[in-house]
Amino acid sequence: MFIKNIAEKVGQEVEIKAWVYNKRSSGSLAFLELRDGTGFIQAVVAKDSVSEESWSNAEKLTQESSITLTAEVSKHPKQEGVYELQVKELLIVSLSQDYPIAHKEHGPEFLLENRHLWLRSKKQWAILRIRDMVETAINEYLHTEEFIRTDSPIFTPNACEGTTTLFPVPYFDLGEAYLSQSGQLYIESAIASVGRCYDFGPVFRAEKSVTKRHLTEFWMMDAEGAFIEHEENLRIQEGLVKAIVKKCLDNCEQEFKILERDTAPLKKVLEKQFTRYTYDDAIVKLNEMGSDIKHGEDLGNDDEGLLTKDSDVPVFIEKWPKSIKPFYMKIDPENNARVLNDDLIGIEGSGELIGGSQREDNFDLLLERIREEKLPEEDYSWYTDLRKYGSVPHSGFGIGVERAVRWMAGVEHIRECIPFPRMVNRLKP
Repeated sequence: MFIKNIAEKVGQEVEIKAWVYNKRSSGSLAFLELRDGTGFIQAVVAKDSVSEESWSNAEKLTQESSITLTAEVSKHPKQEGVYELQVKELLIVSLSQDYPIAHKEHGPEFLLENRHLWLRSKKQWAILRIRDMVETAINEYLHTEEFIRTDSPIFTPNACEGTTTLFPVPYFDLGEAYLSQSGQLYIESAIASVGRCYDFGPVFRAEKSVTKRHLTEFWMMDAEGAFIEHEENLRIQEGLVKAIVKKCLDNCEQEFKILERDTAPLKKVLEKQFTRYTYDDAIVKLNEMGSDIKHGEDLGNDDEGLLTKDSDVPVFIEKWPKSIKPFYMKIDPENNARVLNDDLIGIEGSGELIGGSQREDNFDLLLERIREEKLPEEDYSWYTDLRKYGSVPHSGFGIGVERAVRWMAGVEHIRECIPFPRMVNRLKP
């Protein structure tokens, strides 16, 4: 019997297999807070209601011991919608010895060193479940938009955006490979087969950034669609974000409660269309708000915060200068100094959630951009081939899972949003 389904069994006897999250005793009563992965529940062991062996086992229990028990399910006497277990029999599976993480404050470095154990905490349990819900929402939404999953390689011979932030890897007799920073170029190939597709997996960035928003290994979903142009691309992105928000609101009530997450801002996201600024308009607005950003510069964290601080919904910044964006983005036909792209900036300080663009589908123009960027033409010959054999207008985007989870969970640091964070200064456990 899973704890999450316990309400179905009120008045009945059930068997529960779980860990002891916490324990307190009062004379002839022992109160056990149990965790089985699906939820938490209190079990009450009364000395006069169980065998000597079961009571002895209850007395021996320590934090994180694993047990099996038989109990009757009852409603909590004071809390509506809360249930308890009245224990009949208790067996020890394994006694935990000197569990190092007590129910008190520990420093972040200690908890990172003991990440393999810290995952058992209520906070981490809630974040992991929200993460699962974010990933589930992404998969479900994309299939409603006729995308299918076609995954991409992690070893790549070249990069989407240059090799300065890639991890090089010796690759047998073939020279140097790189750990992928995006599967975009590969799923652009697949759209000629399946029309709309996406990949979903780990990607790697060798940026020496030590911030609350950066990891060196994280999970990314990249989507690509044939015959999708800039406006439809934005529509799909907005729909995806709203689908994630709704999925979490509908399924993560207990997790939000544990994290003390105010869900009112998330509910407002579902009520309005997302705000849009062109890059040019965003720069003007930022200058008016006191930012010293100059045209042609990328937005910093403070700039993103300024643009969204009074907004109930995420903000699209579209049509950026060609000079600061990658070679594969399509030039805006209304202004050849701009490209048809977007960054989607989340509210509540969540930063950039999505980056997307319409891709250049003209062979000659794409080759010209590759030469302008002084990229090795031979390495990208397979990519330019896609424009020689039935090229079509197409667009795509990518969303970082951990950034979406950070926003949904309302946590401060992105390292909390992946089971085992990899950062500039951390490779263990």
